[in-house]
Amino acid sequence: MLVTSIPQYIQGLTNAKVDLTTTDATVLYTAPSGADFNASVVSSIIVSEDSGNADTVTLTITNGSDVFSLFKVKAVGANGTIELLTRDLVLQSGEILKATAATANRLHVVASIQELSKTRVTTSALAQI
Repeated sequence: MLVTSIPQYIQGLTNAKVDLTTTDATVLYTAPSGADFNASVVSSIIVSEDSGNADTVTLTITNGSDVFSLFKVKAVGANGTIELLTRDLVLQSGEILKATAATANRLHVVASIQELSKTRVTTSALAQI
């Protein structure tokens, strides 16, 4: 997904992974900040329960001191896997995606992400990534 009014180039493709070993809000991904970055596009967020017990997950975006709820106490079945997104999620430079489990040591979260840059990345630069 590209914003057509701003020239953007894919800087990198990555996945962010976290094993929720506590019930604290845990950083899943922080969108790169800096003059060269416009945004990051999260195309998938998968949550997997691996202990044989149903649980819930909460997902938020933090922007400075503001916290925005994306999913509040979303159920994940025992030994189940869910996809949270049905559309792309755009994170602006510096925004933080956090996950919180209701119970420690039950949930894994994986997000697929495209990082967008304002500057064109050359083929030789991509080869170094």
